[in-house]
Amino acid sequence: MTKDKNSNAEKADILIKNGTVITMGGSGDGKVIEKGAVAVTNDSISFVGGIDGVKSIEAKTVIDASGCVVMPGLINGHTHAAMSLFRGIADDLPLETWLNDFIFPAESQNLDDEFVYWGTKLAAAEMLLGGTTTFCDMYLFEDSVARAAKEMKMRGVLGEVLYDFPSPNYGEISQGFEYTENFIKKWRNDPLITPTIQPHALDTCAPELLVRAGEISENHGVLFIVHVAESQANVTHVREKYNKTSFQHLNDLGVLSERFVADHAVWVTDEEMDIMAEKGVKVITNPESNMKLASGWAPVHKYLERGIVVGLGTDGCASNNDLNLFGELDTLAKLHKIYDEDPTHMDAHTAVGLATVGSAEALGLSDVVGTLETCKRADIIVVDFNKPHLTPVYDPFSHLVYAAMASDVRDVLVNGEILVRGGRLTQADTEEIMAKAGELSGRVKKSLKRS
Repeated sequence: MTKDKNSNAEKADILIKNGTVITMGGSGDGKVIEKGAVAVTNDSISFVGGIDGVKSIEAKTVIDASGCVVMPGLINGHTHAAMSLFRGIADDLPLETWLNDFIFPAESQNLDDEFVYWGTKLAAAEMLLGGTTTFCDMYLFEDSVARAAKEMKMRGVLGEVLYDFPSPNYGEISQGFEYTENFIKKWRNDPLITPTIQPHALDTCAPELLVRAGEISENHGVLFIVHVAESQANVTHVREKYNKTSFQHLNDLGVLSERFVADHAVWVTDEEMDIMAEKGVKVITNPESNMKLASGWAPVHKYLERGIVVGLGTDGCASNNDLNLFGELDTLAKLHKIYDEDPTHMDAHTAVGLATVGSAEALGLSDVVGTLETCKRADIIVVDFNKPHLTPVYDPFSHLVYAAMASDVRDVLVNGEILVRGGRLTQADTEEIMAKAGELSGRVKKSLKRS
């Protein structure tokens, strides 16, 4: 904040006041400030505290959050954003059948820059309206993903998916490495876009591909993100081909480090978890997608017991079928209780932590977002608790996990800009995005008929 030369008032751009502020850590020590306020100056948080502390703050825009919860924006740790245009095309199938018989063929016939650009915009609109301010994306034509995210003013951790077989975007894998390195160089200094390298999975990527990806990750200091042990079939493939478990295989290749992020990590042994903890591997769990594809469930409590960082993701719309992190929170908490047969497992406070602090740390953004602290970027959401299904309030964390819905999100800020106000996008044309998605879905329907 800056001082007004003509008064003792501090100047801010935005002041959110009168809400219940949940800091999720840092200087607020994770506490709940019942009558709190958050001030934003430029792209960052300049004040977090009680309402009495803002008497001397003058702001251009004041948001009254009475009866609302003010908290860090949710972080979707793993998705395939443009697959929003494949929502519902191949439901109720096993992972391998879904992927090989439907998704890969649909992608080969439909994907281009335009398709991915508009599919990402559709996904970004859905995520922003539901309180998600950052997403991690693994897909094709990733430069179009970055362009769409940038236009939607959303924070993205992005990487081109790499396979052994030719890609509809870059062709052969040698060109895929070239595409990835150019992508990293282009976007690495952007305030909203964080480039990464993202091989697809252990059954679609040869050891040579994974080793080369590891070298690129190390040389450029970027995250290395891979689907690992998502299904029993994935694990069986690795064991039959290499006579090893998934993380033994990765460890022997020398690619595990603090930059390594494992998406799903469902079928993992205790020995593998010890390797993960030793190497600093992070995990993104995607409970609803894993349930829908009957892939299993990630033993998150075992990861947390070992000190392994865990974040939360939705996966793509073709396997979930939405990008709703509030729904994911509810599923995450209840799923672990039933599987562990312990109602104390995955309590509401821990669950919210996975979608904020956990995902931020897993994606290398803990110095930037994930908590409400001064000097961190102003990625903030206001959740309206002035609803019958959120009344009365004894513990806001409980409501966020077990009762709140994406539609309860009222206001959203990313990097200090108001992108959602009163439940409506302020800087994007929702009707245009949906109309374009409708046009592109016609292309998908035709390709499915040909298949």
